[in-house]
Amino acid sequence: MTRQPTVAARAEQLLGSSVVATSPVAGGDVATAVKLRLSNGRTAFLKTLTSAPPQFFQREAAGLRWLAETTEAGGVATPEVLGADDDCLILAWIETGRPGAEAAGAFGRALARTHLAGADGFGAEHDGYIGRLPMLNRTLPTWAEFHAERRVAPYLKVLRDKDMISAEDAAVIDTAAARAPEIVPVEAPARLHGDLWNGNVLWTNDDRVVVIDPAAYAGHREVDLAMLALFGLPQLPQVVSAYDEVAPLADGWEDRVAYHQLFPLLVHACLFGGQYAARAARLAGRYL
Repeated sequence: MTRQPTVAARAEQLLGSSVVATSPVAGGDVATAVKLRLSNGRTAFLKTLTSAPPQFFQREAAGLRWLAETTEAGGVATPEVLGADDDCLILAWIETGRPGAEAAGAFGRALARTHLAGADGFGAEHDGYIGRLPMLNRTLPTWAEFHAERRVAPYLKVLRDKDMISAEDAAVIDTAAARAPEIVPVEAPARLHGDLWNGNVLWTNDDRVVVIDPAAYAGHREVDLAMLALFGLPQLPQVVSAYDEVAPLADGWEDRVAYHQLFPLLVHACLFGGQYAARAARLAGRYL
């Protein structure tokens, strides 16, 4: 590791500890990421984004802390937040390893306990972000309303405005979203990670799972499970089986997985192209 003076100085301002060395690391699609070695012996992860949207990193930090409130009761593990400001976020470093069956089972049980911690109403106190897109979180009394108005409609509007979805596909998705009361069983709000795809699940070198990059809010618990399935998660059957031991899933949940994938597919369409919108429409067509 070398030492990038500008990066090190910014980290030192937030941490109150000297940075001995820095090195760039892979940080996902949005931010630039750096590994920090500190004079106190700790290792940290810093990510930054030029001209970040308002409260971008603070919202992520708040989501991590909200999920971490469940850890002592056996909920999901998150990296410790060491510092957050308008331009960057600093977390404790996580040493990754290979997926294992024991860690998968423990993760499933922990995710169930986090979901069961619940929240008041569907949504969150503040709006947030998913990837670099704004995410509306103002609470609504039912999941059906929240799903249609906060999770489907805003991204469908972006796609329509940018002519990235056909009128036919948009109509199919609109119709399916409106049918949520018929499709999704009524449950209490669950404490969700909100963006729980494979890349945000870290398998550690001490056989644990730590989740990162949340878009946290209170929603229907099947959403997180559907997100895990969307792009594939190692050991997913073990995760779901262990989850079901702690918080048994409602009958027919497997048939609703594709329905809960509409939102992340629309987000991907806004970020990466209309092919994801067509995929969302094909899934939505199953529920008409």
